[in-house]
Amino acid sequence: MRILIVEDEVNLAEALSQILKKENYTVDIVHDGEEGLDFALSDIYDLLLLDIMLPGMDGISILKRLRAKGMATPVIMLTAKGEIPDKIAGLDYGADDYIAKPFNTGELLARIRAALRRKGEVVPEDGLRFGDIELNTAYLKLACKGKELKLILKESQLLELMMTRKQAVTSKEQIIEKLWGFDSDAEHNNVEVYVSFLRKKLTFLQSSVRINTIRGVGYVLEEVSG
Repeated sequence: MRILIVEDEVNLAEALSQILKKENYTVDIVHDGEEGLDFALSDIYDLLLLDIMLPGMDGISILKRLRAKGMATPVIMLTAKGEIPDKIAGLDYGADDYIAKPFNTGELLARIRAALRRKGEVVPEDGLRFGDIELNTAYLKLACKGKELKLILKESQLLELMMTRKQAVTSKEQIIEKLWGFDSDAEHNNVEVYVSFLRKKLTFLQSSVRINTIRGVGYVLEEVSG
């Protein structure tokens, strides 16, 4: 899952990024409100951590713009302790939650999981199931019929994306944006490499789940009966 941090305190943003990466989230950071809005409008993020006081454009204004465009991406506002009016405004304009700085790491992670759960996403500690496979994104493990394999991070993220999309076709462009970011230099062959890795691991586990190629469109996860 991909999280955008919009926070002008550089040290805090970097600390947040390291915390989230340890939980196997993919993280992007911006320190300016206008740039934060541009990133958020790309619609590649599963959740935003949005500071209220930002240069260029404040967090409440960013939130209002996102909601006005119909974007339902979960947003957790980062507020200074005691900013009650800002908290109320954030919630009124569509924030999913807020947390006051300084905050406890465990509480922040719990609030992120709760926000993703409300959105309908499966969060890391819950595990993810499709057909006869189970993916544990927290520990990068893929299990099937009593057997288990360790995945590398990009394999886990790719499989997670396809499992959460269920049987919808996922294009290579969507995969690149979600796994590497919209401004990445990653190319289609990068996607093909990780699809190949996952196919080999599914075969090794003797799973009935297949990654099928829809020529000219993308990939879809399907379960083969029998």
